[in-house]
Amino acid sequence: MKILMKRTYEEADKSDGFRILADRLWPRGIKKENAHIDLWAKEISPSTELRKSYHSDEIDFKEFSKKYLKELKDNPETDGFLKNLNTHKTVTILTSAKDIEISALPIFKRFIESSS
Repeated sequence: MKILMKRTYEEADKSDGFRILADRLWPRGIKKENAHIDLWAKEISPSTELRKSYHSDEIDFKEFSKKYLKELKDNPETDGFLKNLNTHKTVTILTSAKDIEISALPIFKRFIESSS
């Protein structure tokens, strides 16, 4: 499976394949009917507590990564999510974060790849 990462605000493309919003909050300014999102994976995105502690600089990206991986491993929703992904050749995970490289997406992508 090919996994791509993209900002939610970038235009959807056919090459995106199955599009997954990997944020707990819906992106501002985007109507659901215009988002071209196949799945909103809010139940396995970083918890509100973890997200807030990272965005308020209480923890750094390294600590955020470690804690988010633990959340993914401990989350009962994760197994079902991973099983559903196996039917797709290309998956694009989306976030509204401005800097994808220091968001939850790279952590989420590595987790999916290591679980496949």
